[in-house]
Amino acid sequence: MIVSLRGKLIEAGVLRVVIESAGVGYEVNVPVTTAERLPKLGAEVFLLIHHVFREDGQALYGFAVAEEREFFKLLVEKVSGVGPKMALNILSRLSLPILRDAIIRGDVALLSQCPGIGKKTAERLVMELKDKVGLEAPGAVTMAAVAAAVSAPTPASDAVSALVALGFKPVDADKGVRTAIAKLGPGATADQLVRAALGR
Repeated sequence: MIVSLRGKLIEAGVLRVVIESAGVGYEVNVPVTTAERLPKLGAEVFLLIHHVFREDGQALYGFAVAEEREFFKLLVEKVSGVGPKMALNILSRLSLPILRDAIIRGDVALLSQCPGIGKKTAERLVMELKDKVGLEAPGAVTMAAVAAAVSAPTPASDAVSALVALGFKPVDADKGVRTAIAKLGPGATADQLVRAALGR
C-alpha cells in the first residue's frame, strides 16, 4: 500500500496531478487545498497518500498535510454514502477549518453547498462526525492541528484574508476563493483570485 509519494511534478490540474518517481508516473487525485500548494512543474513534490482499492482498479488520493488526509479518511470510512470522489469534492469546496467548524456547529445548510451533498448526506456528516472531529486522541483532527496545517500563507489564504478585510464573511470569502481557483487553476496569484471572486 502506498502511503506517501515523492517525485517530480510532471502534470498538474485543479483536482489531478501526475508525479514521476523512479521512472514511473503516478496519477494522484488531490483537493483544491493541496493543488494550491503545489510547486512549479518539474519541481520535486511530496504528498501523503490514501490508497483506495476497488474491484475495478485502484486510485491514489494525495494531500499536502496529514490533517487533510485524516479528515478525508474519516469522511470515506465513517460516513455512509460518502465515497472518495465525494470526499474530495467536499474538501475542495470548503477549507478544513470551516468544514470542521460547520460539522461541530451542525451547519447543515453550509455543508449542503458542497457538490453532491444533499440535506440528508449533510445531516449524516454532522451526526457521524461531530464527536470525532473534536477528539483530542492521537491522529484526531484537532483545532490546534488544523491551525498548524493552514498557518503557512498561500495565495488562497491571502485572498481569503483580503476578502474578509473588504467585508466578506469568512465562509463566503472561502467559497469565493475556492470557486476562483477552480476557474483559474492552482497557479493563480492572490490578486487574481481576489479579482475573480469579486467578478472582475
